[in-house]
Amino acid sequence: MATPPAADELAPALRAALDAFAEHLQFERGRSEHTVRAYRSDLRGLLAGLPGIDALDLAHLRGWLAAGHAAGLSRTTLARRAAAARTFTAWAKRAGLTDTDPGTRLGSPRPHTDLPAVLGAQQTADVLDAATTGAEEGEPVALRDLLVLELLYATGVRVSELCGIDLDDIDAGRRAVRVTGKGARERTVLYGVPAEQALRRYLEAGRPALVTPRSGPALFLGARGGRLDPRVARAVVHRAVTAVPGVPDIGPHGLRHAAATHMLEGGADLRYVQELLGHAKLSTTQLYTHVTVERLKVVHEQAHPRA
Repeated sequence: MATPPAADELAPALRAALDAFAEHLQFERGRSEHTVRAYRSDLRGLLAGLPGIDALDLAHLRGWLAAGHAAGLSRTTLARRAAAARTFTAWAKRAGLTDTDPGTRLGSPRPHTDLPAVLGAQQTADVLDAATTGAEEGEPVALRDLLVLELLYATGVRVSELCGIDLDDIDAGRRAVRVTGKGARERTVLYGVPAEQALRRYLEAGRPALVTPRSGPALFLGARGGRLDPRVARAVVHRAVTAVPGVPDIGPHGLRHAAATHMLEGGADLRYVQELLGHAKLSTTQLYTHVTVERLKVVHEQAHPRA
């Protein structure tokens, strides 16, 4: 009789199934490395201690989510775990590893859709002006950091998309840049004159000072010449916003939120903003309209005599 796996281990068949599922996510569904890594982590916890995949029933799935809730996991994390479980059980049935799909009956809490604090247009301008002043002496890393900030705000791209930009992705004549987003989907985003000026200065005096034989075609380079790590880009944003008094501490995603919100406040069509951000669903972009409505309510209450 086979010895059951320890609580923190996977049975060989389950380990093989998880590996095959990860390859399915990456190569067939085009999911990002981050998503594949998150799903693997979630599913290891779900499958740990089970003797085989047939033991994965609805009661076990619900108990797993309940344990996460009791441990204080957020609604967003629980919703992601439920999505990972449903995707896995559906794949397992299609792959012939099991006759049933218990995930079809698994519910999950709706994740909170609250957006983080959004910088006002003037606050964003103050941050970018301060970064421009800091780059006036032409120090290569300062020139790079200014371009990081300008492009994040001008285009609304994700930090992973920003760090993945190559030199030949830039169409300087049209002030456009090609980025690769979630699901390996490509899109073209535009940038304005301030970002154009920051790009020109970086290409003239910033990148040449950072480039090494290991740089390859990457636009953004780290201090040692390799492609800029998203963690470094996040630190760049945090340093820039905390250097300006009165500005809330945000990361790259905060600049993405600011770009979308300011575009909508300026009258941009929702579907254009959807294309700019690379959202697969319009409902995701519609979250930003909640921010603009809340701002309108504040202004209305402060300014209207009968508010």
